[in-house]
Amino acid sequence: MFTGIIEELGEVVSIEEIGDSSRIRLRGPVVRDGARHGDSIAVNGVCLTVVDSPEQLAAETGEFSADVMAETLHRSSLGELKPGSPVNLERAMALGARLGGHLVQGHVDATGRLLSREPGERDADGNLRWEVLRFSLPESISRYLVEKGSITVDGVSLTVVEAARDSFTVSLIPATLALTTLGTKGLGESVNLEVDVLAKYVERLLESRTLPNLPTDLQNLPTDPPTNLQNLQNLPSELPHLPGADTTTGETK
Repeated sequence: MFTGIIEELGEVVSIEEIGDSSRIRLRGPVVRDGARHGDSIAVNGVCLTVVDSPEQLAAETGEFSADVMAETLHRSSLGELKPGSPVNLERAMALGARLGGHLVQGHVDATGRLLSREPGERDADGNLRWEVLRFSLPESISRYLVEKGSITVDGVSLTVVEAARDSFTVSLIPATLALTTLGTKGLGESVNLEVDVLAKYVERLLESRTLPNLPTDLQNLPTDPPTNLQNLQNLPSELPHLPGADTTTGETK
């Protein structure tokens, strides 16, 4: 699991194609420090595994390698990377550490494209104080976005400003613009999108029609009210007088 708080802006060193998969080598001294074989590092929001041997990791190169399988290349924008491309890097979170962003799995749901950049106000020195970015939103995941909810864009935990049917906007502060790839992302370029996994769990639970731990005959009870209960709504406001009934007490003699 990750938090979506980028630790380092790294760089692609080389890409080796191996059949329908690839081995990518990246430079990132911060996330590389203390890394071990099998550790997880998010690269532009994609959870990858360090494959270097202990001997290779012992060398102080500030670099590490990871394998990218065909499914990942198909689902994400990693297939568009080339040597020299900047990448957002984050190590897996430690249990008990502060959760500065939101729960991020590193499992990309879809890709979107940058549609527009709208500069906000500037400070006295002319530097941007914030900028609004709009990204395209595939229909397959649009239902999971809500205003002020969370979304991961290229590994960056962001708050949704506007959630439209086919696009969404986010506001970026100067730190995010300077320390992530989103600051230099060009119009039309693709980004990896991961929605909040909690939204998917809620949807799955609501889709379930079966109540757990109940006998089958109770699970299949009709949901519509029975006809005899519906007929109670059609009773006259005053009941007819019953022979032998005491009109004062309502008791039958």
